[in-house]
Order: sequence, then structure tokens, then C-alpha cells
Amino acid sequence: METISSTTMIADALTRAIVEHRLLPGTKLAEQKLADHFGVSRTLVRQALFQLSQNRLVTLEPARGAFVATPSVAEARQVFAVRRMLEIEMTRAFCRQSSPAQITALRAHIQAEQAAIEGQNVGERTELLGDFHVVMARLMGNDVLAQILGDLISRCALITLMYQSTTAAAHSHEEHEGIVAALAGRDEALAVRLMQEHLANVESGLEFDRTLPSNDLSMALSTV
Repeated sequence: METISSTTMIADALTRAIVEHRLLPGTKLAEQKLADHFGVSRTLVRQALFQLSQNRLVTLEPARGAFVATPSVAEARQVFAVRRMLEIEMTRAFCRQSSPAQITALRAHIQAEQAAIEGQNVGERTELLGDFHVVMARLMGNDVLAQILGDLISRCALITLMYQSTTAAAHSHEEHEGIVAALAGRDEALAVRLMQEHLANVESGLEFDRTLPSNDLSMALSTV
């Protein structure tokens, strides 16, 4: 039990460091440095890194070690193409079958997004903006769709961290509000159009020519 808890703690700490821009794409995650920092064995660190590799946040390279993943522009485009295919149909289905309780749950999520943006909590903001789409799938009771979207959102989280501006994040929240309003009004055509525009806007708002600064592992984890 302690091993599972330690592994989860390490994975959660690294995820926060990545989401909050303290660990940037391409940063080498040296096992010994991490073991020393967390006061655990390299075995536990290795387990945590493997867990993060399953979520596409970390890349494991033979003979080189672990690195924070660096999604390519081509991968980013492909991820958004798949999201459009899935989420347009999900929006149609949600509009047709949603209940007042499900709309209320989505509105509560929107309020949490607003609070994170106003509080300038980059990590929570990024997580909540991505989770909006997964929450829709969960509210529909479609666990398979939620799992697939969760995997895509994990990859998108790193993509948006690499390429999205704070202004674009605020716009995403406003677009979520519009989608929920259309869903609440049972306006399927409008909800689908707004979701299409939202995903297109998120992708077009990514700055693929940004130069990313390097980072240091010890400094990145100093606040953990």
C-alpha cells in the first residue's frame, strides 16, 4: 500500500510540475535526482515514470532515460483531428439525451474553470479546461468515450502547455459557457457549431513557432 501511495505521490508531483510550466517539454527526468528529491528508491521513481508514460506526459527512451514529452506539430494536428471526429458526435448525443441535472453539473464545472482563471492557477486552469470535454462523456454514462477522451486530453494538455497563451485559455472558458447554454436550450445545431468552432479556435490559437526555454529538474521541483 505504501509503495502504491509513494508511486502515486511522485507521479502527481511530476504532473503538477509539468502542468504548471515548472518542468518543460524535453526536460530530462534523472531517476537518481528524483529518488534523492523524494527520498525513495529508484524503483519507485521508475514506476512513476512508467505511469506518466502511459498518459503520454513522459517519453521513455532506451539507454537515454525519461524525458518530459515533446509533442510534434504533426502529432498536435492529428490529436485535434481525432477530437473533432469524436466530440462533434458527442455534442449531438448529449444535446438529445441530457437531463437538467447533467446541465447543472456542467455549469458547476464552468464555475470552477472561472475561479481557476481568476485565481491565475495555471495548473488547475489547464486541467479543468481539458476535463470539460471528459465530463460531458462521463455525464452521458459512456465510460469508453470518457476513457478515450481522457487519453486525448492528456496529450492535449501538454500540447496546449507548449503552445497556448493565457488569452487563448480564457477564450476557451467563454466558449465552454456558450456550448453549455446551447445544450441547456436544446439547440443541437448551435451546440454542434459552437463545439466545432471551439476546437478549431483552440487549435488555431496554438503558437507552433514558439521557442521554449530550457529548464532544470532540481529548480522545477523545488516547490514540490
